[in-house]
Amino acid sequence: MTLPDRYAVIGHPVSHSQSPWIHAEFARQTRQVIDYGRIDCPEGAFDVTVGSFARSGDPTAGVGRACGCNVTIPFKSQAMALASRVSARARLAEAANTLRFDESGWFADNTDGVGLVRDLAINAGITLADSRILLIGAGGAACGVLGPLIEARPRTIQVVNRTASKAHDLVARHTALAESHAVELRAGGVAEAGSGYTIVLNCSASSLTGAAIPVPARVLSPGAWAVDLMYGAAAQPFVDWAQAHGAKGRDGLGMLVEQAAEAFHLWRGVRPATEPVLAALRLRLSSS
Repeated sequence: MTLPDRYAVIGHPVSHSQSPWIHAEFARQTRQVIDYGRIDCPEGAFDVTVGSFARSGDPTAGVGRACGCNVTIPFKSQAMALASRVSARARLAEAANTLRFDESGWFADNTDGVGLVRDLAINAGITLADSRILLIGAGGAACGVLGPLIEARPRTIQVVNRTASKAHDLVARHTALAESHAVELRAGGVAEAGSGYTIVLNCSASSLTGAAIPVPARVLSPGAWAVDLMYGAAAQPFVDWAQAHGAKGRDGLGMLVEQAAEAFHLWRGVRPATEPVLAALRLRLSSS
C-alpha cells in the first residue's frame, strides 16, 4: 500500500483553518495521495515544530514522509530563514507561506499575492491593468501581495498604513519592480488615502480586531471593488460597508483557495481546478 505524502498548515491559531479541506478536495480531484493536517505551534517554537514535522515520516510505522507545509500567522516572516532556496516573490515580500522539504534543501515561496491576483482577475473578473488600487496596511498580508499586484500593471498603487513609516518601507522595497512595470507606487499614512480608487484592498488587521473601517468612503469610486483579505464573519463588516457606499464587496475566500492551489502545484506538479472547490467551500461555510 502506498503511504500518503504528508503536509500541514502550521501557525497559531489553526483550528479554524480550511486548508485541510481545500487540499483534500484538490487531492481527490487530481488523484494525488496525500494527507494534510493542522499543527498549532506555540510562540517561540516555530523552528523546532517545523523541523520535527519534516523528520516525522516513518514507513516502518506506516507513517508517510512529510513533504512540505503551509505557514500562517504569526510565523510567515520566520519561515524563509529555514530554507536554503527562496523564490523571488518570497524574498521581495520578506515572508513565506509555503515550504517544500526537498532533499537537496528546503524551498520557500509566497503564494498569497498570486492567489489574490488570480481571484480578482479570474474568479471576480476584475480588470487590474490600468486600475487605481488602494492597499490598506503594510504588514505581512500587504507584503505578500504587493509584488504580484505590481506585475498585473495597474496604473497606480497607493499603500497606506496607520504607521506611515511602515508603508514607506514597503514601497521602497518594491520601487524598482514598480518602475520596471510602469506602475506609480506611493505610500503614506491612512489620512493620505486620497479618493476615487477602482480597487480598495483591506490588508490591515482591522477585520481581525473588529476595529472601525480604517478609511473614509471617499476612497471608493462609483462601482469600485472593495476586497477584504479575511473571509467569513471577520470580513463581513468591510464588505457591508463597501456595498452601503455603492461598491462591490468581496472577501478573501477566493484568494485562500487560489493561493492553496499555487502551493499544491508547487508540491505536486499538477494544478487543480479552483472554481468548483471555491463554490463548494462557500456553500460549506454558509451552512456551518
